[in-house]
Amino acid sequence: MTNSTMSGTQATANSATSRVPGKPETRPGPFSKPGGPKVASRSRRLTTLVFSALLVGCLSASILLLRFTDRLRTFASAEDVLYITSPKLLKRMSLGYDGLLADVYWTRVVQYYGGTRRSGGGRYELLWPLLEITTHLDPNLITAYEFGATFLSANPPGGAGLPQRAIQLVEYGIENNTDQWRLYYDLGFIYYEIKDYRQAEDAFLRGSQVPNAHPFLRILAARMAEHGGEIETARMLWSATYETTPDKNIRDSAADHLRSLRADEDVIELQKAVDSYIEQTGRVPRNLTELLRMGLLTAVPLDPLGHPYKIEAGGKVVVSDAHALPFLQQGLPSGYSKSE
Repeated sequence: MTNSTMSGTQATANSATSRVPGKPETRPGPFSKPGGPKVASRSRRLTTLVFSALLVGCLSASILLLRFTDRLRTFASAEDVLYITSPKLLKRMSLGYDGLLADVYWTRVVQYYGGTRRSGGGRYELLWPLLEITTHLDPNLITAYEFGATFLSANPPGGAGLPQRAIQLVEYGIENNTDQWRLYYDLGFIYYEIKDYRQAEDAFLRGSQVPNAHPFLRILAARMAEHGGEIETARMLWSATYETTPDKNIRDSAADHLRSLRADEDVIELQKAVDSYIEQTGRVPRNLTELLRMGLLTAVPLDPLGHPYKIEAGGKVVVSDAHALPFLQQGLPSGYSKSE
């Protein structure tokens, strides 16, 4: 055997012994980079580290958000809650907890409104921005639209006196909850309160077309078209509210309105009788009993709370306790102010 033959045989043997049994031989390709497998491994480790860091960051942000939310529930004032005033930005920052934040902001709305009213009323400057953020965080929070519209539209000192904002709020609610006929009812009611009977009729008609809507919406629409400003229409609206609302606070408010409406009606009729007495006798009656004796009354009425009506020196019929009838329009004593 020649030396060259032996060298070839030895090289073949060395190559065979360097292979791993069962593993195919790998050879560098024309586009391979030096140390390719090591580079790929380092890349995978880097990707894992980046995503791990992102995950830790998200979890940390969630924990901070929850702590911030808990602080808002417990200690923060309305001004603190409005540190971020953009609903869209706050929704992006909520990290999926927008429903939870909406509940927090709604709680602040109720606390702010109640606190302002208990302190004698005011301008309620933060009411609209708080409601806007609440409903943008959770567009399906129906309670916020129903109560919020009442808070906004009621005249001071009982509310903000902002009916146009209330309309804007309810229209946004309708846009996001087209199956809620009560929102159309609320919208029509606001228009009725500001004496825009055409828009009230339109709102009630729109609501009557919602599946499973209460039949009285069509009746209310007809009343708006025919006799928008009558006490009987107001009584119908507040009676409907009293009978259909599931909320005790709204029901209590409706009852206050109904009592005030009845007193308004009594005062109007009594004033006619007093004016007739003055015309016939030339003097102001001392009390309602004198009207009864002259046949101008069939009975001496009491107000809805059981108190007697009074006649002032100038012949004006007034209620005994105006504070107990917060929505009274007729029969307010001379010099009385609702802000008292």
